[in-house]
Amino acid sequence: MIMEFPYLSAILASSLLGGLAIMLIPDHKHSLIKLVAGISSFISLALSLVVFYLFDASKPGFQFLEKLPWLPSLGISYQLGIDGIGLAMLLLTGIVIFTGVLISAHEFKEGGLLGRVGRPREFFAMLLILVTGVFGVFVSLDLFFLFLFYEIAVLPMYLLIGIWGTGKKEYSAMKLTLYLMLGSAFILLGILALYFTSGLGTFDWFALSNYSFSERFQTIFFPIVFVGFGILAGLWPFHTWSPDGHASAPSAVSMLHAGVLMKLGAFGIIRVALALMPYGAKFWAPYFAVLTIVNIVYGALVAMNQKDLKYVIAYSSVSHMGIVLLGITSLNVISLDGAVFQMFAHGVMTALFFALVGAVYGRTHTRVIADMGGLAKLSPFLAVAFAIGGLASLGLPGTSGFVAEFLVLVGAFRAYPLLAVGAATGVVITAIYVLRVLQKIFFGELNAHYVTEGSQAQTADEFSARHLQKVGSSGHHGFPVAMGDATTAEKIPMAILILVIITMGVWPSLLLRVVNPAVIELVGRIGGLF
Repeated sequence: MIMEFPYLSAILASSLLGGLAIMLIPDHKHSLIKLVAGISSFISLALSLVVFYLFDASKPGFQFLEKLPWLPSLGISYQLGIDGIGLAMLLLTGIVIFTGVLISAHEFKEGGLLGRVGRPREFFAMLLILVTGVFGVFVSLDLFFLFLFYEIAVLPMYLLIGIWGTGKKEYSAMKLTLYLMLGSAFILLGILALYFTSGLGTFDWFALSNYSFSERFQTIFFPIVFVGFGILAGLWPFHTWSPDGHASAPSAVSMLHAGVLMKLGAFGIIRVALALMPYGAKFWAPYFAVLTIVNIVYGALVAMNQKDLKYVIAYSSVSHMGIVLLGITSLNVISLDGAVFQMFAHGVMTALFFALVGAVYGRTHTRVIADMGGLAKLSPFLAVAFAIGGLASLGLPGTSGFVAEFLVLVGAFRAYPLLAVGAATGVVITAIYVLRVLQKIFFGELNAHYVTEGSQAQTADEFSARHLQKVGSSGHHGFPVAMGDATTAEKIPMAILILVIITMGVWPSLLLRVVNPAVIELVGRIGGLF
């Protein structure tokens, strides 16, 4: 039967084997390396789409179950399965890694930052191994393997940022790693507490979910697990690693970092903290909900005051992840549906944003917003793509961002009316800084240091002499910047992300039909509002 095929293991294998195969390719064979990375990520995406298509939303619980004893004496099994929540994240990861690999392949080819640093073999290998860990977290039903995959997803970020990053890359990579290792310590403590307190001698999620942990235990360990996963989700005040990591990472790593990796934290809260400690969830949720409002409003205000384009998107992610966490802590079906939808919507949207930032930087050689202007005249596709991403970010109807934010706010109003008003304020601030950035970068007067690609050769010397002082003061060292629109290699991944944003905005039931049954089951376990 077709359903007996181990689809989830195949998804993990496609990324892992792709990464290992790339390490066997001679470093100078760049085209072959990029081809293998592209094929591997495409297989992951294709299998994710197959699982999404075959998933039966009418059946409650987990599907595509696989189990293989790994260390029986300690109750550890290689156990995989997926519900609607995990399925949404699986599909998101497939989309982001495929588009991220396409963007990276272009950046190596064009001789940009990645091309100057070189070493594409190591870069793509680590990228694929990282995403193997991400896939693994979303499908693991054994807490030992969930933690193992979590670490596999987190650790390569240090090298990917530290070697191929920009700016304060060593500082950012170390800061990110230390914060996430702190979170990992909390998570491990919580998992071991669940294992030993239950007395079941197993890390099996099903067995632990059927065990009734005492109210005292849940009250103590729920916040530990929540904060452990919350650090990766950008929970205030543990968020400061995130903007620096975003800003220093290369495009594809930023896409994965904000688009998928931060979702591991929110997913871990849902899968481990809420599902296994429902009393602790009800006890602590109102307190953590307050922190999420700080996330939303503070992140939006700081984003509004940034001068670096990448930091704008980075702090925007902190704000948007606050919406996810508010949906989770509201503990009702509508808010949790919205939280999962926001995880998906923000993942696609922010992947588009960071791809666009890389494309803009590759042309202007700056991320300073004040040094840009009028780019829509020379790069209309980039302008339209950025506008679509921005409109999704501020929650325009017809985009996936609107559906997600609407559901979260409605659910939050049922649980915490005053906090929901604060969250709505953050949405308004988001509209202000998104439209401001869009206007300053793409519209208005065309900056003097931009010349078209076709005219650069004829005008470079004359241009440099005439504008040396003016342009040099803006960080361009007195040289004109060749501008052009997105290439076909850039348009394809961006168009895929735009298509997903619009499709999920116009047809949200496509995703909600699989997410909702899993959310209903979770809320029933917690005893929240329906």
